[in-house]
This record gives sequence, C-alpha cells and structure tokens, in this order.
Amino acid sequence: MRRHNINIITRCIFILYSLFSVLSVEGQQLELLIQEALANSPEIQKFELQHNIASEKVNEVNSIPNTEIGVGYFVSEPETRTGAQRAKVSVKQMLPWFGSITARENYVNSLADTKYEDIVIAKRKLIASVSQSYFSLYAIAGKKEVLLENIELLKTYERLALTSVEVGKASAVDVLRLQMRQNELEQLKQVLEQDVLAEQTVLNKLLNRDKDKTISIIKDLNIPSEDLILSNDSFQLHPELIKYDKLFESVEQSELLNQKESAPNIGFGLDYIAVSERPDLSFNDNGKDIVMPMVSLSIPVFNKKYKSRSKQNELKQREITAQKQERSNILETALDKAVKKRFSARISYDTQTKNLEQAKDAEDILIKSYETGTIDFNDVLDIQELQLRFQINQIESIKSYYIQTTIINYLSN
Repeated sequence: MRRHNINIITRCIFILYSLFSVLSVEGQQLELLIQEALANSPEIQKFELQHNIASEKVNEVNSIPNTEIGVGYFVSEPETRTGAQRAKVSVKQMLPWFGSITARENYVNSLADTKYEDIVIAKRKLIASVSQSYFSLYAIAGKKEVLLENIELLKTYERLALTSVEVGKASAVDVLRLQMRQNELEQLKQVLEQDVLAEQTVLNKLLNRDKDKTISIIKDLNIPSEDLILSNDSFQLHPELIKYDKLFESVEQSELLNQKESAPNIGFGLDYIAVSERPDLSFNDNGKDIVMPMVSLSIPVFNKKYKSRSKQNELKQREITAQKQERSNILETALDKAVKKRFSARISYDTQTKNLEQAKDAEDILIKSYETGTIDFNDVLDIQELQLRFQINQIESIKSYYIQTTIINYLSN
C-alpha cells in the first residue's frame, strides 16, 4: 500500500505538470517549486517523524516482561533435618500467551501505517497549496502588467487629447479626465504591487524559505483547448479515505491483541536455598542445597475489562465507517463542484476573449476617427474601462481554471 501511495504522489505531480506541456520553458518553474516544498516542508517532516516514532514502537512491544530475581538472607536460620537454611535466591520469568507478542507488533504496525497516510495526505495538500499560490501570484502579476499597458494607452490618448485641444477639437476637461483615470490605474497598480509581495510571502513560506526571495512566474498562461479528464473510478483510493481503512484495520488488530491479553500468562521460575551442614550428624544429604523449579499461571478470572474493550472496539469500527462515508461525501461533492467551476471558468474565458477582441476593434475605430478629427474622448474612456475589465476578467478566468484543476488533481487518483 505504501508503494501505491508513493505512486499516487508521483502521478499527482505528473498530472499537474502535464498542464504546462504546451507552454514555455518557464512553466517548469512550478515543478521546481513543488519539489523544493516537498523537500523542505516542516509539516511533512513532522509527520515523517511521527511515523518513525510509531514504527520504532515495534521494538518496544517486541519484548517479554522483566525477569524477576530475588535474593534473601535468613537472619534467623530455620533449622531443617538436613541443616540450617542460610540464604535464598529466586528467579522468575512470566511469558505472555502464545501469539501475544506478534499481536502487539501487528497492532503497532497498523498504527504506523495510519501515520504514514498522514504523510501522503500532507504531500498532496502541499502540492495543491503551492500550485494555488503560484496561480494566484500569476494572476496578480498579470493584472499589474495589464494596468501598466492601460496606463501607457491612456498616456497615448492624453497626447492625442492635448493635440486636439491645441486645434480646438477637444476640451481641457477631456485631458483632465484622462489624467484622473491614469491616477486611478496607478493607485490600483501600487495596491497590486503590495499584493504581489504578500502572495510571494505565502509561497516562500510554503517552501520554508526567506519571505523576500523573488519568485519567477510564468507570464503567458492560457486555457488549453481540452480539459484534462481525470478518472474517478479509483476515488475510494484517495489517501484521506485510505486513512479510515487503516484506522479500521488498527481497531481490528487492537481487538486481536485484546483477545490475546485476556488469555492466561505462564511463568517459569527457580528457587535455590543454601543449606548449612549439621556438624553433629553425618548422613548422605547433610547440608544439601535445595533447588525447586516452579511453574505459575496468571488467569484473568475477572475479565470484565476485556469484554468492555471488545465492545469499545466494535463501536470504534462503526464510528470509523460513518466517518469514512461522511468524508467520502464531502470529497465527492468538492470534486463535482471543482469540475463545474472549471467549466464555468472556461466559459468565462471564452466570453472575455470575444469581448476583448470587440473592444480592440472599437479602439481601432476610435483611432481612425481621430485621423478624421472626430474622436470622442468620452468614448475613449468607456472603451478603455471595458477593455481593462475584460482583461482582468480573462486573467481571473485563467486563474480560476488552473486552481480548480489543482483541486480536481488533489481529489482524483
């Protein structure tokens, strides 16, 4: 199963990278960022350490109870027929019922497997978080570039307006309106610059590095002609659901261990008593030491706690089954929602592309009108505002498309 989970992570990354197969080499930057995040993430390191601790517990439970050794000295030596007893040495070793140690190992291993699923889930979530932050940063940087283009466009219109004012074909008010619009866009650009720094901090911290490190973002990103279809046949193999299977299995192992612990424990021991010779007598066993092998049995006569544990384990399994179904419903709903949002982003992108083309056609008409001396700068501002809105919406559609694809990638196998 661990090999399967590793394949899931590899496939998750591969599917994400395949989105950039038609883009420039700059698209590889996301791949490098993801690899760096997976290598440096303190959260993943935390889960790996937790898994290592859980795995190490196998060595802890793979042991038998301590050997009991007792030494006693008779202050008042009891006299026997063969002589006075001087000292006593006892050795005792209790052994669990057959198969108990193996049951403990299986239980601890099942807990370690559950911890391993936390690593897999954390890696997939980190891939999604890095990707979403990357696309958010792309959108902010893209909007900033659009604003710069529109500011330069307004400066061009301003020069045209100044020329028109000189020949009496435009009012100074038109020039002022164009300048005020430039001021508004400049303000928006400055706000976006701060947003870039904020999102850059988010992404850098996901990579566990200095927040001020500059991140290279792909500049040209388009929606592919066809959506990448991800199969939902193996939806039940999602790590978040596999974790519940592992939890269920750990409860099963807990119950097997409980059954073993409710069985008797066997003990083996040996008592050695040193005996002094009787000086006033002479016979064969005079002063002969005493050696007494012993066998003991620890029987849990009052086993109510074991029955209670069995009942608790049964209830835990039912709880885990309900939790898995609940989580499955949530993930399936999120997947369906992401698919539909991605389709909506495609529709929006296509619409904004058409609108943008028409806005540019209108812009060309205005420029030609200027050549005939009939330009209306109110129309200029209206078209510029529409064009800017369409460009911003187009970038938002691209961002939404790829973020939803990232979510689909996380939820699918």
